[in-house]
Amino acid sequence: MAARAVGVQAVAWLLLCEAAGLSGTPAAPAGAGKKATCSEIILRQEVLKDGFHRDLLIKVKFGESIEDLQTCRLLIKQYIPTGLLVDPYELASLQESNITEAVMVSEDFNIEAPNYLSKESEVLIYARQDSQCIDCFQAFLPVHYRYHRPHSKDGETFIVVNNPDLLMYCDQELPILKCWAQSQVAAPCTLKNKDICQWNNMKYKSVFKNVTLQVPVGLTIHTSLVCSVTLLITILCSTLILLAIFKYGHFSL
Repeated sequence: MAARAVGVQAVAWLLLCEAAGLSGTPAAPAGAGKKATCSEIILRQEVLKDGFHRDLLIKVKFGESIEDLQTCRLLIKQYIPTGLLVDPYELASLQESNITEAVMVSEDFNIEAPNYLSKESEVLIYARQDSQCIDCFQAFLPVHYRYHRPHSKDGETFIVVNNPDLLMYCDQELPILKCWAQSQVAAPCTLKNKDICQWNNMKYKSVFKNVTLQVPVGLTIHTSLVCSVTLLITILCSTLILLAIFKYGHFSL
């Protein structure tokens, strides 16, 4: 009977301790079964227009509506391959017209050089928020084909435009920065001043792996024909100009 009484007393003490929260097993924190989720960043890069003069359009969408993005700025660091060029004078004109905000990073840049004598360049594009989408940004950049070497057989070549770096700067600390920020990059805060900000290099999901452009090129077997026709047209036009000068020109000593 004494042993049974001791057992009943021990069970009673255990129940009392559990009720008071003194048991050895720690209580699970509130919301432990819920995992913090990060809204996904989607980037879409596409090329508009046809011919040798194209427009590169970049769209960025966040996975869910975040009103705090009003305090954030988005900067796209686009790498321009050797087969393409960006005209810095055209960028300055577009900036004055408030069409796009972009600036060349590369200093030693020749817009007249063919692709085999040029180097890869970099452009910083300050994206703008989409007026029709609270959690969307977009950027616009005009690009142009460079001249390529003629081929012996195939009359076309391909240019691969890799996905850009996505940089983000916010006036306040947002959860999305903790979710997807990989590193920090120093870059101008805005295009209009020289202040430097520490931008967050963001991880994103791209709709397309890369953008591939098809460029027509000349064939080496046509070299003699093209040179001959060009020379004949040059001689003919020069002769016509000289005849017009002598016929309609007024000469005085």
